[in-house]
Amino acid sequence: MDKNSLRIAFDAKRITHNATGLGNYGRMIVAMLARFAPENRYDLYSPDPGRADLRERLAGIGQLAFRYPRTPKHGVFKAWWRSFGITRELPPDTALFHGLSGELPTGLRERGIPAVVTIHDVIFLRFPAYYKPVDRWIYTRKFRSACRRADRIIAISEATKRDVMHFFGIPAQKIDVVYQGCDEQFKRPIDEAAIRGVREKYDLPEHYILSVGSIEERKNLQLLVRALKLLPAPRHVVAVGKRTPYTQQVERFAAEQGLGDYLHILEGVPFGDLPALYRAAELFVYPSRYEGFGIPMIEAANCGVPSIGATGSCLEEAGGPGACYVDPDDPQALAERIETILADPELRRRMAEQGRAYAARFEPDVIAAELLAVYRKVLGK
Repeated sequence: MDKNSLRIAFDAKRITHNATGLGNYGRMIVAMLARFAPENRYDLYSPDPGRADLRERLAGIGQLAFRYPRTPKHGVFKAWWRSFGITRELPPDTALFHGLSGELPTGLRERGIPAVVTIHDVIFLRFPAYYKPVDRWIYTRKFRSACRRADRIIAISEATKRDVMHFFGIPAQKIDVVYQGCDEQFKRPIDEAAIRGVREKYDLPEHYILSVGSIEERKNLQLLVRALKLLPAPRHVVAVGKRTPYTQQVERFAAEQGLGDYLHILEGVPFGDLPALYRAAELFVYPSRYEGFGIPMIEAANCGVPSIGATGSCLEEAGGPGACYVDPDDPQALAERIETILADPELRRRMAEQGRAYAARFEPDVIAAELLAVYRKVLGK
């Protein structure tokens, strides 16, 4: 290794096991760092190899190396290794450890290895009713401990920074806000034939409003269905995301309101189909009550789709001034915004243009530079 290079370790369990969310974040971060700081070496620690297709997304990046326990672990011992075993296996020339998903292993300070932790959200404290008590207890314990032991904390939005300060008593000067980006495929042009192919594949209507995200109570899809009822004429809604018990509640409500034929729920959509689904939509609506950041707002912006988000968390940070925002409990306001935007092609064009311009702040080179600046703070460079 070059004398100016660094060896950086990551908790990579989400990278090897999670196809969306925290997994996408981890893969995006290490790929960005390898691209814009290729002189460094990046070690990805996971309790087991996980999914081959997820590791394949990082194939061919020579600066990355997956690391697994020296002695294979099984069952609960995998969790034990993440919390207590990783530190023992870090090489002596490890310059820094970055916990990508709110956790840090113990013993780093004793080894003289500085630590950075990324906190995505603390929704389990902001909206405790959405979580089981035992999960809230575990998350709170892990996140609070990681925040206290880390040399620096990365919050993925100003909203998350405020929550970390409020719930864990962490001073503002210890926290850096580094936004997330979205996958490069949302920025690439897509020809009309590909869009038609996806539309036919999922039997979609010619005109529709899109919503993307797990269909759970916090994501608040029912607000959009309630707004449909208030429109002069019904509009089709395509909701892409994992089904939960809440999904049945939304479908039942839509059926009771005579809107069953206008609600199209798609589960298990391959990641590669998402850009075309965005580009075929007339409008993107993200009515979530609370998010750590809100990547779908950036995906929509990069696809040139005007957006409406909900107020109350961080969606204004993700969508910027070109999008519209409504109270997550006000279907009338949402209906009025939908009708105004869909009735005005010039307004849609301006919103799309402003959205694309705002999304430039989430480009990989910008995010990588901000991450490296955090690392330099920790290392005193």
